[in-house]
Amino acid sequence: MYLINPVQHTRRAFLRRSGQLAMAGTALPFALNLAAMGEAAAQGAPGDDYKALVCVFLFGGNDYANTVVTYDTDSYGKYSTIRGGDGEAGGGIAIPRAALAATELKPTQALPGGRSYALHPSMTRLADLFNTEGKVAVQLNVGPLIKPLTRAQYSSSNRRDFPVPPKLFSHNDQQSVWQSSSPEGSTVGWGGNLGDLALSANGGSMFTCMSVAGNAVFLSGDQALQYQVGTGGAVRINSVSGTGGNLFNSAAVKAAMQQIAQRESGHMLEDEYTRVIRRAITAEGTITGAIQQDFPAGTFPDKNNLADQLKMVARLIRGRGALGIRRQVFFVSMGGFDLHDDLIARQPGLMQKLSEAMADFHKQMGALGVANNVTAFTASDFGRTLSSNSNGSDHGWGGHHFVVGGAVKGKAIYGTAPSVSITNTANDADQWHVGQGRLLPTTSVDQYAATLARWFGVPDNQLDGILPNLKNFGMTAPSGIAYPRDVGFMA
Repeated sequence: MYLINPVQHTRRAFLRRSGQLAMAGTALPFALNLAAMGEAAAQGAPGDDYKALVCVFLFGGNDYANTVVTYDTDSYGKYSTIRGGDGEAGGGIAIPRAALAATELKPTQALPGGRSYALHPSMTRLADLFNTEGKVAVQLNVGPLIKPLTRAQYSSSNRRDFPVPPKLFSHNDQQSVWQSSSPEGSTVGWGGNLGDLALSANGGSMFTCMSVAGNAVFLSGDQALQYQVGTGGAVRINSVSGTGGNLFNSAAVKAAMQQIAQRESGHMLEDEYTRVIRRAITAEGTITGAIQQDFPAGTFPDKNNLADQLKMVARLIRGRGALGIRRQVFFVSMGGFDLHDDLIARQPGLMQKLSEAMADFHKQMGALGVANNVTAFTASDFGRTLSSNSNGSDHGWGGHHFVVGGAVKGKAIYGTAPSVSITNTANDADQWHVGQGRLLPTTSVDQYAATLARWFGVPDNQLDGILPNLKNFGMTAPSGIAYPRDVGFMA
């Protein structure tokens, strides 16, 4: 196994990274993060053990109840009433039951208690991938937890024995907690931790952690920092880039700038700055050569920014041989999910784009022969309330998520199906709600991430160094809910 013991993310490690970044200067795009990197990766074939994880982050907090919709007659009736509907006709922010027939999920193993689910009516592509090809898994009620927790424990004043994640229901903080187990201001994410472990297999490559969606703490490790690209390719330093056009319409001016920017001076800081620029230029050329030509028109849906991001990920995966990569972690995202208003009008377009982008990405991985080597998964700030605030829903906690890929044990729904309720009582039927139908997670982000990390190649005895709360799981709690370290959705 190529993985090494993870670096403990201490204050010393943070200061070391900060000092390295300071040497890069402020004139270069932060996307490059090159001062903390080694030289460009050695070229060569990645071998047959290539694997990639792709985090699809849904910014704003996706409404879980209208994404994976409770469909059995009894549960649907409760859902419709709570969301302001009139029975199976729906209404308010409840989707009519008849509209869900085409996206009903038909798992291989039936859920306990006769429970069943359907996807949002706009998610026909993912529903078909679930039912027909069995390459989609649904993870119910996942969210940040420090340790297993019931509603009564959540309501307790004893935070020493029953801790809760910091700054619940806050967008920025919960985005960070999902990605890094810490609130806003965190500097290390669990995707970056995976990158730290993969650096040795990748020859120290700066292309281990790659974002097509801007800066994300998810991809920041102690040594592996994210390399950012856009949907059109590598980020250029226009004044000195070897692949861009002229500067001020003059080849001579550009040549002079290149000479100035890359000359050696004998001054330690200036020479370090020069080395960073050289690496940036080399990296841009390497990426540009690796991604090659675009995919044919129609391979990915038009007017879909998430699809554009996933298309760039697909081009990078196709070029993995030129990059000399065996393990990669990617980050893409889409926004617009903070739907306090107009949920029924605005969510369908979001769900359709998500469904089509993820389905077409998986299809393209199959065409490239790496479907079993690439796993995409969703994440979001939080779920939302089951109750309506008139025509939308408010900030919540747990939510339902998708895992897509050839190695996914799909056509299955994982986790504990929550009761459909908005009560605040602590009785057994409703103990997984904390008011207004906010779900108290029964699967932690650490469990979800650990399942993906083990497939990626991390041995069980190294997972606790990547996911700080995982040590609190791996048992059946007194509530009767099982909290395994591996949830089971990966082969």
